[in-house]
Amino acid sequence: MRRSKLEMYVGILQALALKGNLKLTHIMYKANVNCSVLKEYLDFLMKQELVEERTLGKQRVVYAITPRGITVLKHFKELRQVLPIVEESRTQVAIPY
Repeated sequence: MRRSKLEMYVGILQALALKGNLKLTHIMYKANVNCSVLKEYLDFLMKQELVEERTLGKQRVVYAITPRGITVLKHFKELRQVLPIVEESRTQVAIPY
């Protein structure tokens, strides 16, 4: 089943929260997102001040979750606990008549 944008944003934030500073390719694998989509989503997350780009050494670029991003991720986790019905309905398979 295809993931929504929101689910992909949360996946990126979770990868950064769990693993710390990550290069673009490592985020791709951890969040299971292709490169072009990931760049677009990281740009959005940076504009929202949920993720920041950092340069280590001369040219090594990594991405890190911000304190605001951690707060947003925490709220998403709480929301999932309060509304488990949303996830249950997505996992049910429609039976054709």
